[in-house]
Amino acid sequence: MEFIQHNILLVLLALGSGGALLFLTLRGPGGNAGLTPTQATLLINREDAQVIDVRGSDEYVGGHLPDSRNIPMDQLEARAAELDKLKDRQLILVCQTGARSASACKQLEKLGFGKVSNLAGGIAGWRSAGLPVRKGAKK
Repeated sequence: MEFIQHNILLVLLALGSGGALLFLTLRGPGGNAGLTPTQATLLINREDAQVIDVRGSDEYVGGHLPDSRNIPMDQLEARAAELDKLKDRQLILVCQTGARSASACKQLEKLGFGKVSNLAGGIAGWRSAGLPVRKGAKK
């Protein structure tokens, strides 16, 4: 007890850093780090997550995740109303490498979408994990 009284600042610093580490660990998928292809697959299969591909239409036709929806990044804000019915559903945003979709996640979060995640590595990471892609436009 005497140690704690003499070193209160060190004790508070240790408790604060431990709390921050615990928070980051429990926060779960999403945020800046993004989802691995495995985590994304689990969300798609278990929580019926909707995949939104923010690449251009020409990139999308060249290969995309099965059952994904194409809303190009430059049209995202204008077409956000199309996603209103999905506000309470998990959304996974995808681009070629994960950079554009990370920005798109921030855009959708500002528009009130709470469950938005980025696929880390994008479609390139998905393909390198050996997961299936479909070619052509969605019917």
